[in-house]
Amino acid sequence: MKDFRVRFAPSPTGALHIGGVRTALYNYLLAKKNGGTFILRIEDTDQTRYVPGAEAYIVEALEWCGIVPDEGPDTGGDYGPYRQSERKAMYSEFAQMLIDKGRAYYAFDSDESLQKMRADHESEGKTFRYDSSVRDQLDNSIGMAADELAERLQSGRPYTIRLKVPIGEVITVSDLIRGDVKFKSDELDDKIMLKSDGMPTYHLANIVDDHAMKISHVIRGEEWLPSTAHHVLLYQAFGWEEEMPHFAHLPLILKPTGKGKLSKRDGSKLGIPVFPLSWKGERPEDSFMGFREFGFLPGAALNFLAFLGWNPGTEIFSLDQLSQDFSIERIGKSGARFDFDKAKWFNQQYMIAMPDAALAKLVRPHIEAAGYQPSDEYLVAFCGLMKERCVVLPDFAAQGYYFFEPVKSYEEKMIRKRWKPENRAVFEQLRQNIHASKPYECASIEAAVKSFIEEKGLKFGEVFPMLRLALTGTMKGPSIFDLAALLGEEEVDNRLQKGYDHFDQVKQ
Repeated sequence: MKDFRVRFAPSPTGALHIGGVRTALYNYLLAKKNGGTFILRIEDTDQTRYVPGAEAYIVEALEWCGIVPDEGPDTGGDYGPYRQSERKAMYSEFAQMLIDKGRAYYAFDSDESLQKMRADHESEGKTFRYDSSVRDQLDNSIGMAADELAERLQSGRPYTIRLKVPIGEVITVSDLIRGDVKFKSDELDDKIMLKSDGMPTYHLANIVDDHAMKISHVIRGEEWLPSTAHHVLLYQAFGWEEEMPHFAHLPLILKPTGKGKLSKRDGSKLGIPVFPLSWKGERPEDSFMGFREFGFLPGAALNFLAFLGWNPGTEIFSLDQLSQDFSIERIGKSGARFDFDKAKWFNQQYMIAMPDAALAKLVRPHIEAAGYQPSDEYLVAFCGLMKERCVVLPDFAAQGYYFFEPVKSYEEKMIRKRWKPENRAVFEQLRQNIHASKPYECASIEAAVKSFIEEKGLKFGEVFPMLRLALTGTMKGPSIFDLAALLGEEEVDNRLQKGYDHFDQVKQ
């Protein structure tokens, strides 16, 4: 079997949608599974839609995910250049080859004439399509005398080159996910191959580059399946049928409701990321939050994305494990629901599994952004206590602020329910016992509290909640004994005293 060579070929027209990352991931996994090559190719032939900074964003997004190209614009390789805009001369040659083979033709139609044709069709309740049913009536080289064609070409009159789709044929696309998909040629339009500015369209450049770069498998989104009929026709026209790659068209990523395709606007509407990294557009509505800035670990984001359409039967996979187990055969045909709660679950599992010291390095920017400057040792211990209670990285600062500053507010409802001012003297004695714990560490503090409860004939439910409320202001959080040991005896003593005073005020 020929070498596995796959490519991810995004257009630099804006931020890379998370669906594009999934496409890159599946290509990468197939290459690594089979000892092949993963290529990044920038398809920037449509200069009217080019957005400055988009290519750099794509590269950074892939780097953050750990999807590193073996060949590409920055990596190099034997099949470059890897930007289509730098391969412009090549496409003209191949467009001319199609002309010479009688598989394409020159089209001189003006924008105005085509607009009029569309309007005429619409007035009759029809949809205009530049195809075999109308091309003989339009301004193109089909049936044109050679001398007239030569004169037009020499005059510099603008033209495009269109693929001449054959009449009455059935084109079969053999898809590794969907099986054989058939298209009737009479239902296909004569797509433009070369634009009037000399730049190729996606269709021509895509085929020429895939052939030149010896691409073995084309894995891309379902939305490209209809175009594949034209691509098969191009492979046939060039005589490259034997080198045609295997096609695999991925299922759609659906909205969290499961209804409709996930769009870039859904992120803003639902307050969830649908891009790998944040993107700032010229308008507020064109700016989007990214998985990275939302607080996801790259491994968790990839693990989540891998399961949007592919299911190996196990849930937690590293990138290396995904590479070993990946198979196109397990990719489903149906759309995959973008279950953001599941994404957060993956992230939590990754944080729990991560060593505390490594996690602390990722958490520190969020802690410092909140105005705190803890020591490395303190932050590592903090992460160890909080990581099972946090879902994304910003949660550490938001939910664990009381590790770094005094309690700002208390859950008043719980205080009214549980605090009895007449027990203040008992809790004062407990505070003193805790303060006297030596050494001041988790085990000794826990022993002091439990022996006090037993000695006074109290119940854990009468004591533990009040200690937690005094130390944190909330009923949620890690072990109060671990917390107390990390805060230190002076801070704990101050918080207990302040907490008891507040409880009394609430109950007045």
